[in-house]
Amino acid sequence: MASFPALGLMNALRSCPELPACATALRGDAASFQRTIRQLRYLAKITHCPLRWRHGGLDIKCKQHGTSVSVPSGTEWVQRTIKLPAFRRGCHIITQEIYKSVPEINQFEVGIANLFVMHTSASLTVNENTSPDVPLDMEDALNRIVPQGNQYRHLDEGFDDMPAHVKVSLMGCSLAIPIKAGRLNLGIWQ
Repeated sequence: MASFPALGLMNALRSCPELPACATALRGDAASFQRTIRQLRYLAKITHCPLRWRHGGLDIKCKQHGTSVSVPSGTEWVQRTIKLPAFRRGCHIITQEIYKSVPEINQFEVGIANLFVMHTSASLTVNENTSPDVPLDMEDALNRIVPQGNQYRHLDEGFDDMPAHVKVSLMGCSLAIPIKAGRLNLGIWQ
């Protein structure tokens, strides 16, 4: 299915006799605006019609016939629910799980990955992933900050449940990570 900008572009370009390939190349098979842009680059090359990029979209103009089209850039979204394996209590690195579960990340030149954990005793954070000691030290530090025990009123699910809720409130249940060149734009040690 073509995106709305791609559909508008297809219809407008079909009227230009100088761009006969566009009707075939763009007829409803563009899975995304980015794919349409790749096709347009190719068409502009073989037909010698320039593409002009501007903030918020692109212009294509047929030199010979004067046909021109302006197309706003599309916004593309991908949403997935990731099911992680059961982990023991502690801090765990899940970056590769994200890449496996959302392979579309590699299709984005620029974007934001918005991650949200739907659990009341699990949280998300960005930290060093090079040293295997970091997750262990993080767990130790969090356990010193929020010790488990019977000092809490909410003990229905055990002595470790309420400390887990407090840790989630301290650490947070969501992250926004920039995407650059098809990868999460993390620091070198993250």
